[in-house]
Amino acid sequence: MAPYTVDIDVRFRDIDALGHVNNAVYATYIEQARTRYFREVLDIDISQSSNVLASISIDFRRPVELSDDRVTVTVDLAELGRSSVTMAHEVRVGDAVVAEAEATIVSLDPDTGKPTPIPEDHRAAMESYHDV
Repeated sequence: MAPYTVDIDVRFRDIDALGHVNNAVYATYIEQARTRYFREVLDIDISQSSNVLASISIDFRRPVELSDDRVTVTVDLAELGRSSVTMAHEVRVGDAVVAEAEATIVSLDPDTGKPTPIPEDHRAAMESYHDV
């Protein structure tokens, strides 16, 4: 199945003094895509879940400018572990990949703050959506 995909508008406030989207904003675009993924695929409000971002890496290919209008961000599974999921992302402008990223999310026990298994219904939704 194709990865989950979200279109996000490039806003004037995303632009830095060099006239392109600031590097930190790419992480925000990825976060917005992940938030929508949790809501639409897993049927949960990520702000009400006990998940944390453990790591993120972004490889930049070319700058995004205000005139690009919008970016498309994909969410795919790179690895589904016991208590963590690594998501692979592409940020695109049209057909051009402008950045690639990986983000690892860890499921935590809300009482102890320690890693806990991903809830079975979330795991099943991810596996089903991504045909794993």
